Amino acid sequence: MRDPDDASDPDRPVGPAEPARGIVSVGGIAGERSRGVPENSPIFLTEGSSTFGTVTTTTRVERSEDGGKGHDGNADVGKGIVGAVTSVVGPIGGLNVVICRSLASMRRGAITHADGVRLAEAADQARELGVPFVFFVASSGADVHDGVSALHGWGRAAAALSRCSGQVPVIAAATGPVVSGPALLLGLSDLVVMNSEAVAYVSGPQMVAAFTGIEIGVSQLGGTATHATSSGLCAVESDDVEGAVAELLDYLPSNTDEVPPTATVSDSVLRPTPELQTVIPDRKSATYDVRDVIRSLSDEGEFRELWPRWAGQIVCALARLGGMPIGFVANQPRILAGTLDIVASQKAARFVRFCDAFNVPIVTLVDTPGFLPGKDLEWRGMIRHGAELAFAYAQATVPRVCLILRKAFGGAYIVMDSRGMGNDVCLAWPGAEVAVMGATGAVQILYRGLEPGARLDHELEYEDLYLSPWAASERGLVDQVIDPADSRITLCSILRQLCTKREFVVGRKHDAGPQ
Repeated sequence: MRDPDDASDPDRPVGPAEPARGIVSVGGIAGERSRGVPENSPIFLTEGSSTFGTVTTTTRVERSEDGGKGHDGNADVGKGIVGAVTSVVGPIGGLNVVICRSLASMRRGAITHADGVRLAEAADQARELGVPFVFFVASSGADVHDGVSALHGWGRAAAALSRCSGQVPVIAAATGPVVSGPALLLGLSDLVVMNSEAVAYVSGPQMVAAFTGIEIGVSQLGGTATHATSSGLCAVESDDVEGAVAELLDYLPSNTDEVPPTATVSDSVLRPTPELQTVIPDRKSATYDVRDVIRSLSDEGEFRELWPRWAGQIVCALARLGGMPIGFVANQPRILAGTLDIVASQKAARFVRFCDAFNVPIVTLVDTPGFLPGKDLEWRGMIRHGAELAFAYAQATVPRVCLILRKAFGGAYIVMDSRGMGNDVCLAWPGAEVAVMGATGAVQILYRGLEPGARLDHELEYEDLYLSPWAASERGLVDQVIDPADSRITLCSILRQLCTKREFVVGRKHDAGPQ
């Protein structure tokens, strides 16, 4: 016996006595009229309750002349069934957002054409309202009963998410399987949160086995761990997806025309950081955890690292300095000595563009010996992807501060927001080394004829002349050499001064981007 009040029951009658909760979208009757929908259209709109200002959630019911049968007299599968996607406007954390949910219990979340249209309209509504768009998704793909129109449905949703890009924050939360075409919607989001039950892939294990002969399990192909470590899709792993989304939104403005919200914190901007005086090991080849530096600089030692298990040689994190949200980009010496490779460049470039889109200042912590050498890396496009990071920094108009912690060598130093890339302020610790390359490599090139034992004096001379931050400061490449204990104080002061920074960008259709 089914509960007549159970909205998930596909056989539940829908009649005029109770407005159907079929295809829920954010909008109103005026919106439909403005889009050219005639009043005598077979699409009805029933006003629901207002949840945000004058915006109402509306219910749309499609009705055909033949009572739900197709042209061949057969019943149209899916007609009159409660939709698999719902949308509302409501609060998450401290922000009002447009929230979309796919109902995994409804045809396993299969997306019909109407569901895709609903998702697209909700995304467009978020953009028009200037509020973040958040969608919780668990979908088995396009609804096969809906035919090719289902593909066009999620295609419209993809186009709507693209229009939101850079206008309002778009966060996707995968709470179950997200397969086939709808999985691409995750890739169109700014940030993706996945719980332990989430699985996402375009081609499933059977297709992989049929085309490649490789047997692979669902979790191994597209589980949360895979996307957190290998593909870089998953920015945050959390079983509390709503809490994770709320935490991310806490650092972001509602749209690109606003500044991020400043929080009231108890951590003083005048707090010294003496622990940073000993964080760098005496031995130059020794490693340390750059997250200890971020923790010391951040308000109350709190920050949210994104993509922590992907491209670990670069750390991207959201934090606060003096209550102001900022984005940290930092080389991680513990992994591959902090060198830049393809995935590290992609990760950092993506984060820089994200911060720039939503007016989040960027603090770059530099400690890198250069780009990671390798034949395979060069063949796979190290030049193109390294250029991505340079391009992202060069285009960023938000306040940008660079702090050189230790090594800053070669082209990797340049693309890590050096003075040449247009940062606002460049700082360095006294032990920083800023040069084309390290002393050993430079002397090997300059004094090739000397025996290895005779090169030591030249290495010491090279270090004194070229590796000191004072040499870079004399050339105007470093603005100030600071005591590590004053790092937080200095950064907070600089960011406070830069908070009114404005840049006029060149009018153009859009950039072409690097190759």
